[in-house]
Amino acid sequence: MATKWKSVLAGLVLLVLLSPFYYGYVLKTVAASWRWFKDMGGNPDYRTYKSFHIRIPTNYQIHGIDVSSYQGRIDWQRVKKMHQDSVHISFAFIKATEGPLMVDPYFQRNWRECANAGIVCGAYQYFRPKFSGKWQATLFLQTVKLQKGNLPMVVDIERLDGMRPAKMREELDAFLKAITLKTKTRPIIYSGLTFYTENLAGFYDDYPLWISSFDHPVLTISAETNWQFWQHSEKAKVSGIVNSVDFDLFRGDSLQFRQMLVK
Repeated sequence: MATKWKSVLAGLVLLVLLSPFYYGYVLKTVAASWRWFKDMGGNPDYRTYKSFHIRIPTNYQIHGIDVSSYQGRIDWQRVKKMHQDSVHISFAFIKATEGPLMVDPYFQRNWRECANAGIVCGAYQYFRPKFSGKWQATLFLQTVKLQKGNLPMVVDIERLDGMRPAKMREELDAFLKAITLKTKTRPIIYSGLTFYTENLAGFYDDYPLWISSFDHPVLTISAETNWQFWQHSEKAKVSGIVNSVDFDLFRGDSLQFRQMLVK
């Protein structure tokens, strides 16, 4: 009888060892252990997320991406479904226009399909200081039909175009005034950390800011600065998007995020 039970037990052990579920469990455990070992000794609030191929600050609740025609045709339903632990795509900033004449060829499709997938949408204008700010605002407003529940319109300002900073700010002021007047909502200003510090700081403190600064566990900017969004990586991999994509986060909680949306 003892021999029989030993044979049964040995058979069960053999089945477990040959099972693909067992090897899946082993691989998953090894991968998790390796990630823990890799992150050991680093900042505990800056963790590697293998699914997204990037490190992400972990002390934030709301994450998103920003896209343009560079990403090509996006499967927004797959974008919506992707997640690892508590990280998933809640919002997306989509390029709409550039300068006074150019409309991103993928904007209308991205704007429609992003919303259909249940992702909060925001649109941005790539600002060119050498052109009239008012003309650029006109194109932006004609292209983007802002609706309740969208993020405020965004102006992406990250170059001088050979203009003096004062001239750049003059055209930017005209742009911001036109957008605010039409939408009754103050636009978000996007800029790289260095460009913001050198050319914008102290002039637009009342506007919500979206700051770009890559591959750091914290955003090295004054806590008093009115930054609401942080573009912290340009190398993320997201399901449904062929090319790498910028990854962003929101500074506050879900209630504060809802308060940001167009009423």
